[in-house]
Amino acid sequence: MDIVVTGRQCTISPELKELVTERLATIERLRDRVIRVEVEFQANDAKKHPSDAITVQLTLRSRGPVVRAEANAEDKTAAFEMALDRLKSQLRRAADRRKTHRGLRAATISEFAPPKDGATPVEEDDDAVPTSNVAGLVVTGDGPLVVREKVFDTAALTLAQALDEMELVGHDFFLYQDAETGRPSVVYRRKAYNYGVIQLNVS
Repeated sequence: MDIVVTGRQCTISPELKELVTERLATIERLRDRVIRVEVEFQANDAKKHPSDAITVQLTLRSRGPVVRAEANAEDKTAAFEMALDRLKSQLRRAADRRKTHRGLRAATISEFAPPKDGATPVEEDDDAVPTSNVAGLVVTGDGPLVVREKVFDTAALTLAQALDEMELVGHDFFLYQDAETGRPSVVYRRKAYNYGVIQLNVS
């Protein structure tokens, strides 16, 4: 398992790298076939909220779906430990869900490509108000609409696969295309281990 530790607007000491490596060794017991773990520390402007001074994002890459967890704290070690706890919790939830719905998960799940953020400028004039085209919507100046576009590469998934993806990225909902019906679908978390599914009939 490769462990890559990086810092944005902050430095990472050898002692912190050693701690991260030791603590992440426990992940292999919870998740088989781990290929790479990316650990990113980012320093934030914490004048208003000192508890948000450091953000740590953990990204676990394997032969299955990407697993990601994030946490904020006053210092690097505390933020890392919080993110690691969340990562382990997400892995346990996914494992528990698979035990409850044994046999539903297919062998292969496509891995998400990194999202492509940002708007594509369509017009630019020194005297004109900037205009952008985001997801087919023309936005003039700074608003009144603020739109963020994300595009993901993925394959059609079964319901069981979509539930796994949602648990492993730590979200309360997940958008996917149903492999059986071909419908655009959203699975979402209700209470405890209950889930809901919304599907669209496109005419």
